[in-house]
Amino acid sequence: MATNIRFKRTLTLLTVAVFGAAAPVMADDDKDFGSLVEHLLTTQSEKLFGVEKPLKESAPLTAGAYRTPSQSAYDQVLVAHGLKVEYLTRNAANNTDMMVFWPNDAQPTHLVTCIEEFRNPGPVGSYPSGQVKLFPSVQRIDVKTGAVETVLRGMSACDGIRRTPWQTILVTEERSDGGAYEILNPLAATELTLTARGAGIIIDSSGSPVTGQVAYRGALPTMAWEGIAVLPSGVVIAGDELRPGTAASDADGGAIFKFVPTQPRYTSGAIGDLNESPLAWGAVYAMQVSCRGDRQQYGQGCEIGNAAWVPVNAASARADANRLGATGYYRPEDLELDPMHTDPANPEAVRFCWTNTGNEGAKNYAEVVCGVDAAPLTASSTQRTLVVNRFIEGDTDFNSFDNLAFQPRTGNLYVIEDHNNGDVFACLPDGADRDIKSDGCVKILSVKDSSAEPTGFLFSADGTTAYVSIQHSNDTNMPLVDGYPTDDVLKITGFKVKGGWWK
Repeated sequence: MATNIRFKRTLTLLTVAVFGAAAPVMADDDKDFGSLVEHLLTTQSEKLFGVEKPLKESAPLTAGAYRTPSQSAYDQVLVAHGLKVEYLTRNAANNTDMMVFWPNDAQPTHLVTCIEEFRNPGPVGSYPSGQVKLFPSVQRIDVKTGAVETVLRGMSACDGIRRTPWQTILVTEERSDGGAYEILNPLAATELTLTARGAGIIIDSSGSPVTGQVAYRGALPTMAWEGIAVLPSGVVIAGDELRPGTAASDADGGAIFKFVPTQPRYTSGAIGDLNESPLAWGAVYAMQVSCRGDRQQYGQGCEIGNAAWVPVNAASARADANRLGATGYYRPEDLELDPMHTDPANPEAVRFCWTNTGNEGAKNYAEVVCGVDAAPLTASSTQRTLVVNRFIEGDTDFNSFDNLAFQPRTGNLYVIEDHNNGDVFACLPDGADRDIKSDGCVKILSVKDSSAEPTGFLFSADGTTAYVSIQHSNDTNMPLVDGYPTDDVLKITGFKVKGGWWK
């Protein structure tokens, strides 16, 4: 009994010191410290995460074609108490995936979205001119009215998308031979069609050639794109969504690549011509983590630690990475820059985090890995400029990580699951404790439709509003729009942001 009393007294002192006199304590017979931490994350969720009460359970399973025209936005998701949900649109093209704001995060007029549909299924109709109309690849959605317009057609599995610091849109394909394309102005480009993948030949709805609006970026690696970090210099860091053992039983998983422009950009502001973009020319490198501090020693077991960059050919980046010993991961998907990372001793350093989705069926529950690159414009096979470590590890309830979103002002990282009835978790930054991992996560959203999953999650600049696409739903009960089936894009409000609980 004395041991129980001492344990309870220790926990009480700890929780009061961290959370104040009103902090919860555990019963004498409840001695598990991990359970206490989970309890504290829930009871202190408003202070920690800006939501009144997180979700305890995921949404229950549904059967058949759940989605109907008469449903409210609350019929699509369960959300943490205090959050509000509404439709931005129900007319986004089927498989709407990652999204960015345009022209900025603070006062956007539109979301620009990637549509993860293949080019192969063929046309969805024709224009009045008789020109074939392919499935949408890139769309824009008015954030006030929800009106949806198609920017570009003809890509295959558009997934990765970013607004560049020089005010263009970079869109990429998530397939083994995936390419990258740069759009000068997504509001000026309307109903354009890529005539063939891997080229920059563009036509309008009448079939007439269009120049200067879209460029193919063959200097960037050919791979299955999704997460992308674009730096003001033109450096691009991105992952290849590749499962280990895909090409052969012992083939590595997807590598992390870095593109270094031939002419880095040292000025700010928008460009007026795609020829001015730093993405036009450059070299590609694959990340190779070393198990030693004094030289490169790579291979299985060397997934974290000091890392260098080995040169690869853009067109054969995946094969070169495997052949040259680049570090492979289990399906790297989204990759995001940490906007709150600062290093007074090295202002050039950047922190980026990415998801490795893993395979929950094999009890590989996914992870978030983060790297700090001390010299983004440097890429050397012998100079270790990068430090890589695990930040979040999955479990039986929180797994198959796909998308990421850093919440502005708090630094909390939102992690989105890649499966049906998928959930969204909010995770704290690493605090002042000894470890280098998130201090804890809670569930804040769960998709109700068992045929669907959440994706493309992103925050407004003030961190109080988020948008998410509900992807892969069974659309049997839903009408077509412009010849294509649709997805719902939801707007979520009510996040309370005070600049971070630790401040």
